[in-house]
Amino acid sequence: MEKTHQVVESVDGSIAMATAFPGHHEAVMDEDYKFLSKAIEEAYCGVECGDGGPFGAVIVSKGEVVVSCHNMVLKKTDPTAHAEVTAIREACKKLGKIELSDCEIYASCEPCPMCFGAIHLSRIKRLVYGAKAEAAIAIGFDDFIADALRGTGFYQKANLVIKQADQHGAIIAEQVFEKTKQKFQMY
Repeated sequence: MEKTHQVVESVDGSIAMATAFPGHHEAVMDEDYKFLSKAIEEAYCGVECGDGGPFGAVIVSKGEVVVSCHNMVLKKTDPTAHAEVTAIREACKKLGKIELSDCEIYASCEPCPMCFGAIHLSRIKRLVYGAKAEAAIAIGFDDFIADALRGTGFYQKANLVIKQADQHGAIIAEQVFEKTKQKFQMY
């Protein structure tokens, strides 16, 4: 196959040489469609078996499915058991590591802030999602946290008081990081 080269500048300003072949874009799109379709199948499965809402996620490494999961909020009685978080937990267990930089995640819907945070913390290199968050909101899933983070929401909906500890409490809490930095290394 004839290769073509293109210099690409990423959002962070780094430069990379991308190597592709004619039809590469279509091949990537086919792979995306295949894995996204699997995430959508998981979304249906989760609802059908009563495990949770209509959300699915698939984690892929080197073109192979590592895990395929759906929302488990109802089954696990755990409000954090979203499809993406469940998939990340399962992939970390299966691969024996917490850093998934060689993986991609396919989500049936645009991730909520919690799931996006988990994707970021696990160092997944690529996210492909199907439906926009508005599709989930339209059937009753509340996205006020995302709205609040975007500056358009109403914190009072959460009925949550947020307060940082007083100076003494903040200092002793911050000391944990200083006292343990030599003993703990995440990545």
